[in-house]
Amino acid sequence: MSDQEFPLFIGGKAVPGTGSFAVIDPATGEAFAECALASTDQLDEAVDAARAAFPAWAAMPIEDRAARLLAIADAIESRQGELAALLSREQGKPRKSAMGEIGGTLYWIRATAALRPAIERVGGSEGPIVELHRRPLGVVGSITPWNFPVMIAIWHVIPALLAGNSVVIKPSPNTPLTTLRVVAIANEHLSAGVFNAVTGDVEIGGAMSRHPGIDKIVFTGSTPTGRAIMREGAANLKRLTLELGGNDAAIVLPDADVDAIAPRIFAAAFGNSGQVCAAIKRLYVHESVHDALAARLAEMAAAATVGAGDDPDSQFGPLQNRKQFDYVAALADDARAAGGRFLTGGTATTGPGYFFPLSVLVDVTDGVRAVDEEQFGPILPIVRYHDPEDALARANANDNGLGGSVWSSDVERAAALAQRLQCGSVWVNDHSTISPTIPFGGAKQSGIGVEFGQHGLDEYTQLQTVRIPR
Repeated sequence: MSDQEFPLFIGGKAVPGTGSFAVIDPATGEAFAECALASTDQLDEAVDAARAAFPAWAAMPIEDRAARLLAIADAIESRQGELAALLSREQGKPRKSAMGEIGGTLYWIRATAALRPAIERVGGSEGPIVELHRRPLGVVGSITPWNFPVMIAIWHVIPALLAGNSVVIKPSPNTPLTTLRVVAIANEHLSAGVFNAVTGDVEIGGAMSRHPGIDKIVFTGSTPTGRAIMREGAANLKRLTLELGGNDAAIVLPDADVDAIAPRIFAAAFGNSGQVCAAIKRLYVHESVHDALAARLAEMAAAATVGAGDDPDSQFGPLQNRKQFDYVAALADDARAAGGRFLTGGTATTGPGYFFPLSVLVDVTDGVRAVDEEQFGPILPIVRYHDPEDALARANANDNGLGGSVWSSDVERAAALAQRLQCGSVWVNDHSTISPTIPFGGAKQSGIGVEFGQHGLDEYTQLQTVRIPR
């Protein structure tokens, strides 16, 4: 397979698609590669291969499965620079950030491979011995997004494989290339059919959701798509893990140290050009520190370098695709029309590519689209408030509930308020920090189930109760 070929993987073999599609460089808006396009018949072949491979893979001792996963990590590490360059080109993030994503991938594989399903004993000393075992589900379908295409693929696939499942993955059609390279590397260390890859857009994703041969779907992406997967998967009662949209609120209390918190808030709002599910997307700041914090964040945003991924001076890349670029620009226009004021940014860069400057927005409140909707881009709306209870009520009024945070010099007070946020993860004086050993998932419309750690591994298993006479 040459550096210019990006085939499907079915039954352990590289397979051409029934067609192809162009992959766009978001720094130029121009196509730079062609990727194989799968048909629904090829999806059927991939599922058949996964089902055929499942019994032997599930029967393999977990220590042996874990060893295969660690070998995959070593193989990815040996090609880290090559993979990071390709990831930067297709996703748009600077090369250093792409290296960080591949490095995070290695860390996640190795930490996840150390997990083991627990066998629990329940009941008393009388009657039968009752054990709770965890059994693999069968075939897991993974549908991944374009913001962290390699990292999120690993989040989906590695616990599925460790638990004894086989996998069919469909990467986003915006960023399929590096994921396909990783699948090819993984297949050098796995039995044929254990890990398969198909490509496509809505047609293939919908077919995966309906497919009777797929036992579970794990999906990261928008809430509307998550709902569609849930509807389609009802046909065979698919197990689901859905990590969906977020509109994370951060509340800054009046005693917060502006100089101390500004860099951390900036990083949590603008990392990956705001294209992070659990980024800070609404910042509620007490009126006593509002102006100082807004000015400090605007200063940092204005000083940031936004550029192409292969430019060593770039700190932030373009938005990944035209649709997202147009959406972020529309939110900025709507905010201005509603009386909002950009302290910096707010207008798309002219020229090729999907570049939008880091933008700090003030004089807006709930009811403005840029506050109510997930921007998934480099716009940070800052909402002034007087009463912390009012800020909490506003934060909780949104349908999303992925993450939230409270910032204060009084950690106990902040923790008490944070625990009243209606979201799956909360942080104090931090935001977006995650770990392969700590569960992560959303509340309300932000998803079903959790990823990471023992709880995340359990999502890829069926609980089996075993009763044994004494």
